[in-house]
Amino acid sequence: MMKRHEERRADAYRKIQLGGLVIKAGLSDLPSNVLLGLLIEARERIRDPDVVEQMARLGDKEFKA
Repeated sequence: MMKRHEERRADAYRKIQLGGLVIKAGLSDLPSNVLLGLLIEARERIRDPDVVEQMARLGDKEFKA
């Protein structure tokens, strides 16, 4: 029972983190279907290691801002 509680807590925490990233990126006002479309497009694009590196640099820059 305790393990399930801990798993649910970790899942909730992760969802809160992801929501915070959506807000930080300025995407929270988008309709859900548009946001999901963007994420699916990103999932496809990050198969390219160069894109991953570029997105990592952009994310690091935004975190420091």
